[in-house]
Amino acid sequence: MRTVDNLTTVPAPAWPALEAELRSNPQIAVLPIAAPAGRDSLHRLQVTAGSRLGALALHTGGVLVDDGWLRVLGGGADGLPSLAEANGLPGDERPPAALVVGHDVLGGRFEVNGPDPAAAGRPGDPGEVCYFGPDTLEWTPLGVGHGVWLSWLAQGGTQRFYEALRWPGWPEETRALPLTHGLTVYPFLWSEEAHQDLAATSRQPAPMLELFAQQDEFVASLR
Repeated sequence: MRTVDNLTTVPAPAWPALEAELRSNPQIAVLPIAAPAGRDSLHRLQVTAGSRLGALALHTGGVLVDDGWLRVLGGGADGLPSLAEANGLPGDERPPAALVVGHDVLGGRFEVNGPDPAAAGRPGDPGEVCYFGPDTLEWTPLGVGHGVWLSWLAQGGTQRFYEALRWPGWPEETRALPLTHGLTVYPFLWSEEAHQDLAATSRQPAPMLELFAQQDEFVASLR
Protein backbone atom coordinates (compact mmCIF):
# COMPACT_ATOMS: atom_id res chain seq x y z
CA MET A 1 0.00 0.00 0.00
CA ARG A 2 1.18 3.53 -0.76
CA THR A 3 1.81 5.78 2.23
CA VAL A 4 -0.61 8.56 3.07
CA ASP A 5 2.13 11.12 2.46
CA ASN A 6 2.60 9.73 -1.03
CA LEU A 7 -1.15 9.97 -1.66
CA THR A 8 -1.45 13.55 -0.41
CA THR A 9 1.68 14.97 -2.05
CA VAL A 10 0.37 15.69 -5.54
CA PRO A 11 1.10 18.59 -7.91
CA ALA A 12 -2.58 19.41 -8.50
CA PRO A 13 -4.91 18.63 -5.57
CA ALA A 14 -8.51 18.24 -6.68
CA TRP A 15 -10.13 19.72 -3.59
CA PRO A 16 -9.92 23.50 -4.16
CA ALA A 17 -11.82 23.40 -7.46
CA LEU A 18 -14.23 20.70 -6.25
CA GLU A 19 -14.98 22.60 -3.04
CA ALA A 20 -15.79 25.77 -4.97
CA GLU A 21 -18.05 23.82 -7.30
CA LEU A 22 -19.96 22.07 -4.53
CA ARG A 23 -20.37 25.19 -2.39
CA SER A 24 -21.80 27.09 -5.36
CA ASN A 25 -25.03 25.12 -4.83
CA PRO A 26 -26.96 26.26 -1.71
CA GLN A 27 -28.67 22.85 -1.59
CA ILE A 28 -25.34 21.16 -0.87
CA ALA A 29 -23.72 20.91 2.57
CA VAL A 30 -20.13 19.71 3.01
CA LEU A 31 -19.63 17.78 6.26
CA PRO A 32 -16.39 18.56 8.12
CA ILE A 33 -13.80 15.94 9.01
CA ALA A 34 -10.84 15.84 11.38
CA ALA A 35 -7.52 15.70 9.54
CA PRO A 36 -6.43 12.31 10.99
CA ALA A 37 -9.73 10.70 9.96
CA GLY A 38 -9.45 12.10 6.45
CA ARG A 39 -5.88 10.85 6.07
CA ASP A 40 -6.86 7.40 7.35
CA SER A 41 -9.76 7.22 4.91
CA LEU A 42 -7.56 8.24 1.98
CA HIS A 43 -4.92 5.69 2.97
CA ARG A 44 -7.47 2.89 3.10
CA LEU A 45 -8.93 3.95 -0.22
CA GLN A 46 -5.48 4.09 -1.90
CA VAL A 47 -6.25 6.89 -4.35
CA THR A 48 -4.47 10.24 -4.47
CA ALA A 49 -5.68 13.67 -3.45
CA GLY A 50 -5.37 14.59 -7.10
CA SER A 51 -8.60 12.68 -7.78
CA ARG A 52 -12.04 13.91 -6.82
CA LEU A 53 -12.67 10.62 -5.03
CA GLY A 54 -9.56 11.12 -2.93
CA ALA A 55 -10.45 14.76 -2.30
CA LEU A 56 -13.80 13.76 -0.80
CA ALA A 57 -12.19 11.13 1.42
CA LEU A 58 -9.46 13.48 2.65
CA HIS A 59 -11.33 16.75 3.07
CA THR A 60 -14.98 15.90 3.83
CA GLY A 61 -17.01 13.74 6.13
CA GLY A 62 -19.38 13.45 3.18
CA VAL A 63 -21.64 15.71 1.17
CA LEU A 64 -25.37 16.18 1.73
CA VAL A 65 -27.59 17.17 -1.18
CA ASP A 66 -31.17 18.48 -0.86
CA ASP A 67 -31.52 18.44 2.94
CA GLY A 68 -29.71 15.10 3.12
CA TRP A 69 -31.93 13.33 0.59
CA LEU A 70 -28.74 12.23 -1.15
CA ARG A 71 -25.63 11.39 0.87
CA VAL A 72 -22.35 11.41 -1.04
CA LEU A 73 -19.67 9.42 0.77
CA GLY A 74 -16.37 10.97 1.82
CA GLY A 75 -14.22 10.33 4.88
CA GLY A 76 -17.18 9.54 7.17
CA ALA A 77 -19.08 11.67 9.70
CA ASP A 78 -22.16 11.73 11.94
CA GLY A 79 -23.13 8.11 11.24
CA LEU A 80 -22.39 8.35 7.51
CA PRO A 81 -19.82 5.68 6.60
CA SER A 82 -16.61 6.58 4.84
CA LEU A 83 -15.88 5.43 1.32
CA ALA A 84 -13.43 2.95 2.81
CA GLU A 85 -15.93 1.59 5.34
CA ALA A 86 -18.80 1.30 2.86
CA ASN A 87 -16.61 -0.68 0.47
CA GLY A 88 -14.79 -2.84 3.00
CA LEU A 89 -11.35 -1.36 2.26
CA PRO A 90 -8.68 -2.41 2.54
CA GLY A 91 -9.97 -5.81 1.51
CA ASP A 92 -8.33 -8.86 0.03
CA GLU A 93 -6.17 -8.94 -3.07
CA ARG A 94 -9.13 -8.37 -5.37
CA PRO A 95 -10.70 -4.92 -5.84
CA PRO A 96 -14.46 -4.63 -5.28
CA ALA A 97 -16.67 -5.33 -8.30
CA ALA A 98 -18.08 -1.80 -7.90
CA LEU A 99 -17.39 1.12 -5.57
CA VAL A 100 -20.26 2.54 -3.50
CA VAL A 101 -20.06 6.36 -3.67
CA GLY A 102 -23.46 7.49 -2.35
CA HIS A 103 -27.04 6.66 -1.51
CA ASP A 104 -30.38 8.38 -1.05
CA VAL A 105 -32.95 8.17 1.74
CA LEU A 106 -35.06 5.68 -0.23
CA GLY A 107 -32.18 3.22 -0.48
CA GLY A 108 -31.18 4.13 -4.02
CA ARG A 109 -27.46 3.48 -4.48
CA PHE A 110 -24.81 5.10 -6.65
CA GLU A 111 -21.82 2.91 -7.49
CA VAL A 112 -18.85 3.21 -9.83
CA ASN A 113 -18.34 0.17 -12.04
CA GLY A 114 -15.18 -1.84 -11.58
CA PRO A 115 -12.96 -3.07 -14.41
CA ASP A 116 -15.38 -5.81 -15.57
CA PRO A 117 -19.02 -4.72 -15.15
CA ALA A 118 -20.43 -7.59 -17.22
CA ALA A 119 -18.80 -10.20 -15.00
CA ALA A 120 -20.38 -8.51 -11.99
CA GLY A 121 -23.80 -8.47 -13.67
CA ARG A 122 -23.81 -4.71 -14.10
CA PRO A 123 -24.65 -2.54 -17.11
CA GLY A 124 -22.43 0.24 -18.37
CA ASP A 125 -18.69 0.68 -18.91
CA PRO A 126 -15.76 0.41 -16.49
CA GLY A 127 -15.58 3.52 -14.32
CA GLU A 128 -19.17 4.56 -15.11
CA VAL A 129 -21.55 5.54 -12.32
CA CYS A 130 -24.68 3.37 -12.09
CA TYR A 131 -27.81 3.92 -10.01
CA PHE A 132 -29.90 1.23 -8.33
CA GLY A 133 -33.48 2.50 -8.32
CA PRO A 134 -35.72 1.45 -5.41
CA ASP A 135 -38.69 2.03 -7.73
CA THR A 136 -37.36 -0.27 -10.48
CA LEU A 137 -35.04 -2.66 -8.59
CA GLU A 138 -32.63 -2.30 -11.50
CA TRP A 139 -29.21 -0.79 -12.12
CA THR A 140 -29.09 2.02 -14.68
CA PRO A 141 -25.84 3.40 -16.14
CA LEU A 142 -25.69 7.19 -15.98
CA GLY A 143 -23.19 7.71 -18.78
CA VAL A 144 -20.61 9.59 -16.67
CA GLY A 145 -17.73 8.89 -14.32
CA HIS A 146 -17.49 9.89 -10.68
CA GLY A 147 -15.96 13.34 -11.26
CA VAL A 148 -18.60 14.40 -13.78
CA TRP A 149 -21.32 12.97 -11.53
CA LEU A 150 -20.18 15.33 -8.77
CA SER A 151 -20.39 18.26 -11.20
CA TRP A 152 -23.91 17.14 -12.14
CA LEU A 153 -24.88 17.23 -8.45
CA ALA A 154 -23.37 20.69 -8.04
CA GLN A 155 -25.39 21.89 -11.04
CA GLY A 156 -28.68 20.77 -9.44
CA GLY A 157 -29.19 17.56 -11.40
CA THR A 158 -31.07 15.86 -8.57
CA GLN A 159 -34.16 18.03 -8.98
CA ARG A 160 -35.23 16.42 -12.24
CA PHE A 161 -33.67 13.02 -11.47
CA TYR A 162 -35.83 12.52 -8.37
CA GLU A 163 -38.95 14.33 -9.55
CA ALA A 164 -41.08 11.16 -9.68
CA LEU A 165 -39.86 9.94 -6.27
CA ARG A 166 -40.73 12.97 -4.17
CA TRP A 167 -43.98 13.84 -2.42
CA PRO A 168 -45.30 16.99 -0.70
CA GLY A 169 -43.39 17.48 2.55
CA TRP A 170 -40.35 15.35 1.62
CA PRO A 171 -37.82 17.99 2.80
CA GLU A 172 -39.21 17.98 6.36
CA GLU A 173 -39.20 14.17 6.53
CA THR A 174 -35.67 14.03 5.16
CA ARG A 175 -34.23 16.65 7.52
CA ALA A 176 -35.61 14.75 10.53
CA LEU A 177 -33.58 11.62 9.71
CA PRO A 178 -30.18 10.79 11.21
CA LEU A 179 -27.61 9.94 8.56
CA THR A 180 -27.73 6.30 9.65
CA HIS A 181 -31.35 6.04 8.50
CA GLY A 182 -33.51 6.29 5.43
CA LEU A 183 -37.22 5.75 4.78
CA THR A 184 -39.15 2.57 4.17
CA VAL A 185 -42.11 3.12 1.87
CA TYR A 186 -45.30 1.03 1.79
CA PRO A 187 -46.72 0.06 -0.61
CA PHE A 188 -43.21 -0.62 -1.90
CA LEU A 189 -41.83 1.90 -4.36
CA TRP A 190 -41.68 -0.66 -7.15
CA SER A 191 -45.38 -1.52 -6.75
CA GLU A 192 -48.14 -0.22 -8.99
CA GLU A 193 -49.86 1.41 -6.00
CA ALA A 194 -46.84 3.53 -5.16
CA HIS A 195 -46.42 4.55 -8.80
CA GLN A 196 -50.03 5.71 -8.91
CA ASP A 197 -49.99 7.84 -5.74
CA LEU A 198 -46.67 8.27 -3.97
CA ALA A 199 -48.09 10.85 -1.57
CA ALA A 200 -50.54 8.27 -0.19
CA THR A 201 -47.81 5.83 0.83
CA SER A 202 -46.77 5.20 4.43
CA ARG A 203 -43.18 6.09 5.28
CA GLN A 204 -41.15 5.16 8.35
CA PRO A 205 -37.49 5.63 9.35
CA ALA A 206 -35.26 2.56 9.10
CA PRO A 207 -31.50 1.88 9.21
CA MET A 208 -29.90 2.19 5.77
CA LEU A 209 -28.39 -1.29 5.97
CA GLU A 210 -31.87 -2.74 6.49
CA LEU A 211 -33.13 -0.86 3.43
CA PHE A 212 -30.30 -2.21 1.29
CA ALA A 213 -30.85 -5.77 2.53
CA GLN A 214 -34.59 -5.53 1.90
CA GLN A 215 -34.04 -4.38 -1.67
CA ASP A 216 -31.56 -7.16 -2.33
CA GLU A 217 -34.16 -9.64 -1.07
CA PHE A 218 -36.76 -8.13 -3.42
CA VAL A 219 -34.40 -8.47 -6.38
CA ALA A 220 -33.63 -12.11 -5.53
CA SER A 221 -37.28 -13.07 -5.05
CA LEU A 222 -38.61 -11.32 -8.16
CA ARG A 223 -36.08 -12.76 -10.61
